[in-house]
Amino acid sequence: MLPEGSTTLYRQSNGRNGHMRMLGREITLSMLTAGLKRPWVALADLVYPPACPGCGVSVGAHRGLCPACWSRIRFIERPYCEILGSPFSHDLGAGILSAEALADPPVFDRLRSAAVHDGIVRDLVLSLKYPDRTDLAPMMAGWMLRASDGTVAACDAIIPVPLHRARLFSRKYNQAAELARHVAHLSGKPLLAATLLRVKRTSQQVGLGAKARQDNVRGAFAVSDHRAADIFGRRIVLVDDVYTTGATVAAATRALKKAGAADVTVLTFARVVGHLI
Repeated sequence: MLPEGSTTLYRQSNGRNGHMRMLGREITLSMLTAGLKRPWVALADLVYPPACPGCGVSVGAHRGLCPACWSRIRFIERPYCEILGSPFSHDLGAGILSAEALADPPVFDRLRSAAVHDGIVRDLVLSLKYPDRTDLAPMMAGWMLRASDGTVAACDAIIPVPLHRARLFSRKYNQAAELARHVAHLSGKPLLAATLLRVKRTSQQVGLGAKARQDNVRGAFAVSDHRAADIFGRRIVLVDDVYTTGATVAAATRALKKAGAADVTVLTFARVVGHLI
């Protein structure tokens, strides 16, 4: 027979003990899982030694660049245009916009990119896109999240620029979707991979001028009829691999805005930069 008032204490103590036992089991399971993975990771490293994706030299871990390649990357950091994210050569003050953003405001609300599209960055984009190097996507997505300037943290959902189903069939995967999937995983934000559709089969944008690119993707995107509620009133981050003239993401943004998106941030791994302002 427990003394009066001891029942509550017993239950609380028993609850704490149960919680500690559960926590202990979780820690043990986590350690066991890590222990089981370790030999396979070591075996994978032995069969496929970690190598710099830029030059192939041996590195300490997978998904990492060697110091020489890392030093050649031109990351895009402030100061830059608040709308287009165009890097400035010197600080012009807070909230400054580029002449391009003032003269021809984009349909999207802002653009953020991780790095300038040249050298090793261009090689990473091509490796992700064509030789099936999807293993690069987590590293690239981490750089994109860092470059997002808080827009991913503030968004309601992440959407990749889609491929037409015919091109997706021939290419087997969508590089923008791979990047978006990992950005969503790293940030904990919802990924809406089937909400925005590419309803028009377009020609390759490579080699086309700005006007031809706009004509090529005009009317190419639409929001699925059954998923309009995913977009209405929401803050969206639209993910693509490279920003060149902006024709593709502008056409995609128009479809999102037509469906009622409240705010659209374009987030790319790389962007073409002519010269610093």
